[in-house]
Amino acid sequence: MTTAAAPLPDDIETLKALLVAERASRLAAETQAKNWALEVEKLKLTIARLRHERFGASSERSARLLDQLELQLADLEETAVEAEAAAEIARPETSRAEVGGVTRRKPARRPLPEHLPRERIVYPAPSACPCCGGALRKLGEDVTETLEHVPARWKVIQHVREKFSCRSCEAITQPPAPSHPIARGRAGPRLLAQILFAKYGAHLPLHRQSGIYAREGVELEVSTLADWVGQAAATLMPLVERIRAHVFAAERIHADDTTVPVLAQGKTRTGRLWVYVRDDRPFAGRDPPAAAFFYSGDRGGVHPERHLAGYVGLMQADAYAGFNRLYDPGRHGGPLIEAACWSHARRKFYELAQLKQAPIAIEAVQQIDALFAIEREINGAPREQRLAVRGERSRPLVTELESWLRTQRARLSAKSAVANAIDYSLKRWTALTRFLDDGRLCLSNNAAERALRGIAVGRNNWTFAGSDQGGERAAAIYTLIETAKLNAVDPRAWLADILARLPDYPAQRIDDLLPWNARPMSVPAAA
Repeated sequence: MTTAAAPLPDDIETLKALLVAERASRLAAETQAKNWALEVEKLKLTIARLRHERFGASSERSARLLDQLELQLADLEETAVEAEAAAEIARPETSRAEVGGVTRRKPARRPLPEHLPRERIVYPAPSACPCCGGALRKLGEDVTETLEHVPARWKVIQHVREKFSCRSCEAITQPPAPSHPIARGRAGPRLLAQILFAKYGAHLPLHRQSGIYAREGVELEVSTLADWVGQAAATLMPLVERIRAHVFAAERIHADDTTVPVLAQGKTRTGRLWVYVRDDRPFAGRDPPAAAFFYSGDRGGVHPERHLAGYVGLMQADAYAGFNRLYDPGRHGGPLIEAACWSHARRKFYELAQLKQAPIAIEAVQQIDALFAIEREINGAPREQRLAVRGERSRPLVTELESWLRTQRARLSAKSAVANAIDYSLKRWTALTRFLDDGRLCLSNNAAERALRGIAVGRNNWTFAGSDQGGERAAAIYTLIETAKLNAVDPRAWLADILARLPDYPAQRIDDLLPWNARPMSVPAAA
């Protein structure tokens, strides 16, 4: 709607006052837009540094900080665009994207996905030349594409089994009843996959899902959704067990854990979710990656001992004391070989370098970073090549670093924070330097920490697990979703497919349904 402009006053003094006020208003709008644009660029720089600093603060803390900054960035960009639009409205004679000397970088316009269906809207052209009335012939066309979203569409599928009677013997014939993903309930496989992925992959609790579905005209009680989730989890357990077996058949695994609040008699207690990741891609291994999650009510060492009872091999992990009995040479079946995480060792120095600008800590970070730089160059190379490069380039740096750390430690008080950081590394030096003699090992435990990031994000939404059984169910579904993601498979589409096929699928061929045997996503997941 267009509003008619107010008539201008006739006297010059009033006109001058209006002009001054208009200029002041426009300048204020441009200044505000400039300030927002500067804030956006500063925040982008901070986020870029955090993303680049892959071996900085702990995975969980840095993940939370990064998520908060990205949310703040989105809000600032919206505000900056709003301020810029206000400035443009106040200055209609220009359409420049430059605001007060700061040019806001426009979002990259990527081609719209090729796999999406196209709907053509052809605008009617004149039937005759508007200039002379002559006949027109088509020269071509200009096509402008816009991306559109069609809301979710619900439908009821009727499974019809017709009955027939024999005219000769009057016997009644009818096709057998089709198998359904769950024994009770009337949910189709795609709906079940949506509910599971929304809860565990998109971090939407069931009560929020129930509200969303109600607004779309479908009333589904939380108790109904919970019943479906429980039945679906039980149906999917054979696949969960196969993935776990695949993980523990690896030569090397990553291990880590994170907290999960659990509801208990009107309050919450702290449970744990454990993850063990198999990922051979850093040393050009051909076996598919996978992640196995487990739940426990506390962080006792008995839990990883139970999870890893049948595993013997290399394990990359942090310095959690509960793992110590796994490394015991007298362990039944043989000890696990400990490979410590250089990210954790670096973190001790990095915090002191950032907070106290301690020269020794800064130097230690720089020396460790040189090792990570070499690792980035050989990531994905065969183990023999990695071992050769490490022997030639990394080993001299490690030898020099150890000598330097011991020299510095001798000069420091035992109560010094820097001394504690040095002691952390020197006490684990054998485990830290094991990568020099085994091309399969990584320098850090980041694979496990990345697998836990979704749980850290989800905690802010679902608040707590309702029970220990809920925690075990979450571990099972996280195993499926994270493994699908590691294999570049859309978790929701894959869950829908296996829920439809699993009830009638031969048990001896269940491996055919694992994520790495599924077709990859048409659009690769973002790194």
